[in-house]
Amino acid sequence: MIFQLMGLMALLLFYGVYFGKMAAQRKQGIQTDHIAKGGKKGRLFWVEMTMKAATYAVPAVEIISLLSGTSRMPALIRYLGALAAFAGAACFAASVYTMRDSWRAGIPEGDKTEIVTTGIYSMSRNPAFLGFDLVYIGLLLMFFNPVLLVFSIFAMLMLHMQILQEEKYMADTFGGEYEKYREHVYRYIGSKGRYGGNTNET
Repeated sequence: MIFQLMGLMALLLFYGVYFGKMAAQRKQGIQTDHIAKGGKKGRLFWVEMTMKAATYAVPAVEIISLLSGTSRMPALIRYLGALAAFAGAACFAASVYTMRDSWRAGIPEGDKTEIVTTGIYSMSRNPAFLGFDLVYIGLLLMFFNPVLLVFSIFAMLMLHMQILQEEKYMADTFGGEYEKYREHVYRYIGSKGRYGGNTNET
């Protein structure tokens, strides 16, 4: 029961931030969800559409796994999973807070935002995606089963494909400023010293 409660709490925290931020931006007239929208075609459209389907399917499988409550994983591994899940929710919340009104889901073609390199973005170029991955890994360790394993791996793979698309967009949009930032901060976690670029937090 304790693992079910912790798993449910981690999911509520994570998706509460996700959908809560979307609702808050909608009230401001900001369209947050740009996934597979805006006339996107070709590879970008299919990557975003597949990613969206995967990231909507995983929570359903997670909830089913959580409600079943069964797992043969040792208690220590399950507690580490809970720690990873809560760390993922915190990481995602920090990324959304740091981005403020520049946060978008998907590539916002035609919706100009500013590059953010401060706060948690000085330690990871993609902390929101890192948050997703940590939650997936955490719930997988807590409620391991083959179906959840397959769905989680596929979703993380699609999130990585989305990162590659977004990095190309960032390089095209922000040019040398983004390239300099990319040289200092790693894709998922870590940096090569303090980045001294743009200090705007938007």
